[in-house]
Amino acid sequence: MASPVRVAVIGSGPAGVYAAEALVKQGEDVRVDVFDRLPTPYGLVRYGVAPDHTSIKSIARYLQRVLEDPAVRFFGCVELGRDITRADLLGCYDAVVYATGAMVDRHLAVPGENLPGSVAATDFVNWYCGHPDAADHQFDLSVDEVAVIGVGNVAVDVVRILAKTSDELRSTDVPEQVIEALSKSRVRRVHMIGRRGPAQAKFTTKEARELGELPNAGIHVDPADMDLDPASAELAESDRKVRGNIKVLNTWTAEPADRPRQIDVRFWRAPSEIIGTDRVEGLRLEKTALDENGRVTGTGEYETLPVGMVLRSVGYQSVPLDGVPFDERSYVVPNEGGRILGPDGARVPREYVTGWIKRGPSGVVGTNKSDAAETVRNLLADLPADRKPPEHTVEELLESRGLPVVTYADWLNLDAAEIALARSLDRGERVKLGRWDAMTAACRNKPPAG
Repeated sequence: MASPVRVAVIGSGPAGVYAAEALVKQGEDVRVDVFDRLPTPYGLVRYGVAPDHTSIKSIARYLQRVLEDPAVRFFGCVELGRDITRADLLGCYDAVVYATGAMVDRHLAVPGENLPGSVAATDFVNWYCGHPDAADHQFDLSVDEVAVIGVGNVAVDVVRILAKTSDELRSTDVPEQVIEALSKSRVRRVHMIGRRGPAQAKFTTKEARELGELPNAGIHVDPADMDLDPASAELAESDRKVRGNIKVLNTWTAEPADRPRQIDVRFWRAPSEIIGTDRVEGLRLEKTALDENGRVTGTGEYETLPVGMVLRSVGYQSVPLDGVPFDERSYVVPNEGGRILGPDGARVPREYVTGWIKRGPSGVVGTNKSDAAETVRNLLADLPADRKPPEHTVEELLESRGLPVVTYADWLNLDAAEIALARSLDRGERVKLGRWDAMTAACRNKPPAG
């Protein structure tokens, strides 16, 4: 009798969990082990989706059902390259699927970018979403004005969190220490800045509409920024999302409501320098336009904003995995339908990718489902009829290294602790613990030391 097909999935975000689901649904007698360096599953659903977007976060309940399938196991606090190697995985499994996403932000490449107060929006998002790596990050919220560079959904999320009061966020799962820091915020004006025009904005109409409905913040767009060139006007006519965005943006051209905080949405501006000596004191912007080829060009006209913090949100990129082929230009693992390709273009046997590390940071959470299904179809088709059982089990390997692995049952302890904490603070459905020591203690069902 043939032994079960054993597959390792690296990464427990939507891409990884959808791959696990496809494997147990499409394959006969398949066993899947899902690994994550964190003690928590769900990836960007837990640490990237804004805390006040509870309907999107409910996707975790769907992913939970996959991880509770008897054919799927969760191994938390196991990091590829630190605790377990690519060779280890290939010795324990018939195939490996990498689903590690896009973990770092892109840079602006302008003078002053490394000044204190110039930070990645991803760091700010990780902080308010309770990522344990960001628990000790500090952001100077004593400044009056902040610039957010970018006009995608992540930028909109950051602007919205900055413009809301801490009381408005108390019903969410934001860690208690973050709520305390936000309660002391002195930020009164937030600038959201795009290099291109309103027709090229990447945010969705729903996200944009939310900004205009904040009870504590007025919002404004300069009417001059809403002038559309012929190509943009045509795009606004033909593209439903663009048409919806333009409609919402046009409602913001009137004088903003007089509220404690203000949001300025600025198009046709590109950062040219972050100004300051010991920290951020201003942001110099160059006005832009599109040339005849649709490329952004500078006009030589400049203005300076008196901001004390700059948050860049200009895209994500994946990072190389130890020993796995990687394209340094496109920041993805070279692949064909999820099958990894080596430097010579030949297929790398038994190794696959899915999610953002496969296709780049594009699509919505649900896009990962069809993406994973494609990868899994190819993986199962590639299984040799005469395959031999793996050399050894991953349990033996992890035990021999004395690694404190977090199981799915351990994660449920942490889950219960966060729900109980919310109840004790009268704060919604859950409050994230957000610190490594508190999280790992909760996993073991023990009070944190000290």
